[in-house]
Amino acid sequence: MPFKGTRITWLGHATVLVETAQGTNILIDPFIAQNPAYPKEFHLPEKIHYILATHGHMDHIADVVPVAARHHSTVVAMHELAGYLTSRGATHTIGMNLGGTAQLDEVAATMVEAKHSSSAQDEQGTHYVGVAAGFVLTIADGPVLYHAGDTAVFGDMKLIHELYRPEVAMLPIGGHYTMGPKEAALAVRLLQPQTVLPLHFGTFPPLKGTPDQLAALVDPGVQVVRWTPGEPV
Repeated sequence: MPFKGTRITWLGHATVLVETAQGTNILIDPFIAQNPAYPKEFHLPEKIHYILATHGHMDHIADVVPVAARHHSTVVAMHELAGYLTSRGATHTIGMNLGGTAQLDEVAATMVEAKHSSSAQDEQGTHYVGVAAGFVLTIADGPVLYHAGDTAVFGDMKLIHELYRPEVAMLPIGGHYTMGPKEAALAVRLLQPQTVLPLHFGTFPPLKGTPDQLAALVDPGVQVVRWTPGEPV
């Protein structure tokens, strides 16, 4: 069920591929090689125009640099995280910050707040890479999508609704490291999307929240999609 011609494919954990009707391919938080939930039979499109990174944790940026090199991608991230990824080999980056918007062809990508930590770890230790964020993607002649990244629920999600009116909300629901179903249900009431695409659940044992638990808590009329990795909507 593509949204106004836009196809969204969950690739396990928080990794999402967005393919617009005009042909722009955007990969969010690529966690592939070490992701136990990644659909191994799935092949990314030959061209990934943009990679969006919400924050610096390994399970969100592990495959940014190799995917960007293989698919000739521009990486969009918090300013400090973009600098870190450049140091790791990313050759085309756009650094930005909360409240800013980057025009990615027909997609306006706005970086919005998230409540979560953010650091990057490698053989040289732990690095400051700015703060965690989410992205609102306003697609010309298409839907408005919100990828929350890793976050707790926070009251200013109502500002995301007032400013951008996301029709589709991709929300973490696993708990432990992010909000669980109870908190995500409140996020849904603040954001008022038509459709919720659950993320960040079931990948590892602590992430116990489920789409069924969320669906039981949201208001009638909100569609919570029970999707599986590799399945487009």
